[in-house]
Amino acid sequence: MNFKEGVLIPIDKPYRVTSFKALAHIRYLCTQANGSKVKMGHAGTLDPLATGVLVLVTGRMTKQIESLQAHTKEYTATLQLGATTDSYDMEHEVNATYPTEQISEDALKEVLKKFVGDIDQVPPTYSAVKVNGERAFNYRRNGEEVKLKPKHIHIDEIELTDFNKEKMQASIRVVCGKGTYIRALARDIGRALNSGAYLTALRRTRVGDIKVEDCVSYDNFEDWLVKQEIEH
Repeated sequence: MNFKEGVLIPIDKPYRVTSFKALAHIRYLCTQANGSKVKMGHAGTLDPLATGVLVLVTGRMTKQIESLQAHTKEYTATLQLGATTDSYDMEHEVNATYPTEQISEDALKEVLKKFVGDIDQVPPTYSAVKVNGERAFNYRRNGEEVKLKPKHIHIDEIELTDFNKEKMQASIRVVCGKGTYIRALARDIGRALNSGAYLTALRRTRVGDIKVEDCVSYDNFEDWLVKQEIEH
């Protein structure tokens, strides 16, 4: 592999590691192995509490980041129904609870159909979306309210893979286009059920043709790198 010419390295990002930190760590290891600085970028941020496919590219391939970001993505997610949090995931405490007796597997399947196709989605305020040149989450962390405009997104398919009525938890598989926030989708599913919902787990299982099974383990990256032939 030639880092300057460009290498695509998909990694399986672990839980509670930011995409920025994951990139910095892998770039450091590649720079050490290369003997000179490696230019690196990633094609699409993953939330700290999300795991799965994070596509890293080096050298000249960094010019392709925009086209890589446009690829269809697949996620698996677990939703806790009947409650909400400020960030729509477990980054924050539960801030409200809602009735759930009206939620059945059939009701859930009907609601999920409403989100397939071209839809407008308001991004989470705890996100990197820019408002007046400042990231939305910075306003929220300073205790300020922030209003975000809806974005046009496309969801190819949503499948209900599991529903636990006792725990009020639903597992879904989502195939979607660029700019889709699964946290916001969870929020909207909760509202459509006349209840609330937030994510308890999120995993990106595919970006374009790259599946999570094809990814290099983040924790074992150094061992993988040692086995690679590096050209200078």
